[in-house]
Amino acid sequence: MRLIQLSLLMLFVELAIIRWAGSNFYYLFAFSNIILLASFLGIGIGFLRPITSKKLFFLSPILLSALICISYYFSPALIIKVNPITDNLDYTSHYFKDNLYPIWMTLPFIFCLVVALMMTLADGVKQVFQQYPPLQAYRLETLGSLSGLILFTLLSYLEAPPYAWGIVICLCYLSLIKKQHTPNLCLLLQILSLAAMMFVFIKESKTLHHYWSSYYKIVLQPYSDHRYAVTVNGLIQQIIESVPQRKKVKPFYMIPYEYKTSSSALNNVLVIGAGTGGDVAIALDQGAKHVDAVEIDPMLYSLGKTFNPNQPYQDNRVTVYINDGRAFLQQSKKRYDMIIYALTDSLMLIMGQSSLRLENYLYTKEGMESVRSHLNPDGVFTIYNYIQPLWLVNRLANTMKITFHQTPCIKTYSSLDYWATVLMVSPMPSSLHCNTYWQGDSSPFITPATDDHPFVYLQDKTLPPLYLISLSILLCSSLILIKIAGISYRNILKYLDLFFMGTAFLLLETKNVINFALLFGTTWFVNALVFIGIIFTVYLAIEFTRWSHHFKKNILYSLLLLSLFLAFLVPNHYLLSLPLIIRFIFATALAFSPIFIANLIFSDRFRETQQSTAAFGANLMGAVFGGILEYSSLIIGYGNLFILIAVMYLIAILFRTFFTSD
Repeated sequence: MRLIQLSLLMLFVELAIIRWAGSNFYYLFAFSNIILLASFLGIGIGFLRPITSKKLFFLSPILLSALICISYYFSPALIIKVNPITDNLDYTSHYFKDNLYPIWMTLPFIFCLVVALMMTLADGVKQVFQQYPPLQAYRLETLGSLSGLILFTLLSYLEAPPYAWGIVICLCYLSLIKKQHTPNLCLLLQILSLAAMMFVFIKESKTLHHYWSSYYKIVLQPYSDHRYAVTVNGLIQQIIESVPQRKKVKPFYMIPYEYKTSSSALNNVLVIGAGTGGDVAIALDQGAKHVDAVEIDPMLYSLGKTFNPNQPYQDNRVTVYINDGRAFLQQSKKRYDMIIYALTDSLMLIMGQSSLRLENYLYTKEGMESVRSHLNPDGVFTIYNYIQPLWLVNRLANTMKITFHQTPCIKTYSSLDYWATVLMVSPMPSSLHCNTYWQGDSSPFITPATDDHPFVYLQDKTLPPLYLISLSILLCSSLILIKIAGISYRNILKYLDLFFMGTAFLLLETKNVINFALLFGTTWFVNALVFIGIIFTVYLAIEFTRWSHHFKKNILYSLLLLSLFLAFLVPNHYLLSLPLIIRFIFATALAFSPIFIANLIFSDRFRETQQSTAAFGANLMGAVFGGILEYSSLIIGYGNLFILIAVMYLIAILFRTFFTSD
C-alpha cells in the first residue's frame, strides 16, 4: 500500500503542477510539454541515483510548496486598459507587469525546480520499489499511477478548484510522513510547507471571479458598462458585452450578415466556438430562427449563461452542445444556412503533451470539407479572428478556395486597438455580395494544413528557431543535471534497450492521444480516457506477464512491428468514415494493440533485471528523449511518427538481442 500510495502521490503532483504552472505562466502554452519532460527527468534521476545516496523524500513537500508559492506570487498580472477614444480594450498596450523576470530566466528556473521536486518524490518511491521483485514493483507502481490519474480526472470532471488538489496531496503526505522516522524540526518544516501550499490554493480558489475549468484557469475582469474581459491562463481570450456594445466597438462581427444576400434564408445557424454567447446573441439579433451553439468548455458556457447581458443561452431558439467543433461536425447530419468559426483560437494545447491546439483540426483541409458537407447549397461559411500575419490569412483563404472551389470574400477591419480579418465563402457565389475578394495570385499563399500535419499556425514544415534553441538547451541541461545528481552514464548505457523502449513508448502515447483527438474530439475527457486506457493496458500486460512464465521474444517482436505497420497503414479518413461505435472499436484495437505488445516485451525484460531502479530510471530517461523527438512531428507530420516509433523499437530490440547482458 505504501508503494501504491507513493506512486499515486507522484503522478497526482505531476498532473497538478502541469495545470498550476500553465495557469500562472502564460508563455508555457507555447512549450506544452516542458513540465512533463521536467517531471520525467526528475523521476528518472530519482531512480538512477545510487542506492547508497542520502534519502531525499522528506524535501518533497518543501519543494512542492516553494513551487506553488513562487508560481503564484511571481506570475504575471494582467492589467486591463480601456482606450478612451474607442471605448474598447487597448489591445496594443502592454498588459503585464514590467517588473517580472524575463522568460529566459523564469523558464529554466521552473524547469529545474520541477526536476528537483519530482526527483525527491521519486526517491521516496524508489526506497520502497527496490524492496520488491522487479515485476511486482512495476505492477504496484502502475496501480498507484492509474489511481492517481483516475482521481485527478474525477476532480477535473467536477471542475474542482486547486484547494481540492491540495486536500488530496496533504492527505497523502500526512499518511506517509507519520509512518517514517523524521526529526522534529524536519517534520515541522514539512507541516508548515503543506500549510503554506494550502493557504495559496485556498486563496486562489476563493478569489472572486476566478474559475477552474477542466482546461484552464478562467478569470473574469469587469470593466466599463458591465463588460467583462475573460482571460484563460493569463491571456485575454474573449469579451462579454451586449450586442449594441459589440456593434459599436467591433463591427466586424456583423459583416457576415451584411454580406449575405437578402434572398438567402437564415433558418439554421451553427456557431463553433460559441464561448460566452456573444456570437450567438448576434445571430439571434440578425434574425436567425435557430442557432446551434458548440462550445468545448462547459465553464465558459456557464459564465456566458450567467453574465452575458443578452442571455442568449436562455433563448428557446438556441441549442447548446458541449463538444469539440470538429467532433460535432463528424457526428451531426444537420445542414445550415450559415456556419461560423467564432474566434476559435483556444490558446490551449492538448493535455500538455503535444504541439496541437484544441482548434487545429477545425482549420485543416479535411475540417473545412466537413463544414462544406453541412452547408445548404446557398449557405455561407465564415471565419473571423484577429489574424495579422499575411501568410496565415493566405493559408486559411487558400484552404477555403480549394475546399469550396470559390474565391472567398475578405474584409479587414482595423481600428486604433486591433486588426481583424473576416473570410467568407459559399458553394453558391450569388449568396454573397462581396466588395473585395481574396487576391491569392498577388501574394504567396500557403499550402493548407491537413489532418496529418494540422499545424495551422506553423508557416513552414520546419522546427521554429525558438523551439530548436529551447530543446537544445533542455537536452544539455538534462545531461548536466544527471551528472550533478552523481549518476554515472553507464547506468543508462547498461539499459539502452529500456531507454529506447521509453523513447518509443512516449511517442506512441502521444500519437494515440492525437489520433483519438481527431477521431473523437479534442476534449479533455477524451484525452483523459486515452491516458487511463494506456496505463490500464500497461497494467494488463504486467498481469499477463506475471502469469506467463516464458514468451517467445521473436514472436512478440514480430507482432509489435506488425501492429505498428497496421496502425500506420489504416488512414484516419477511413476511420472517420465509420459509424461512431465501429470507429471506436477499430481505433481502440489499432491504438492499444502495439501498447499491449510493447509492454509485454518491456515487462518480460524488466522482470529479468538485476537493478530494477536503475532499469526503471533508464526507461524514464528514454521518455524524456521521446518528448524531445515528439517535436519532429512539426516536420514529418503525425502519421510518420509510426516510422520513428518503429525505428526506436527496432533499436531497442537490437540492443536487447546483441549487446545487453543484464
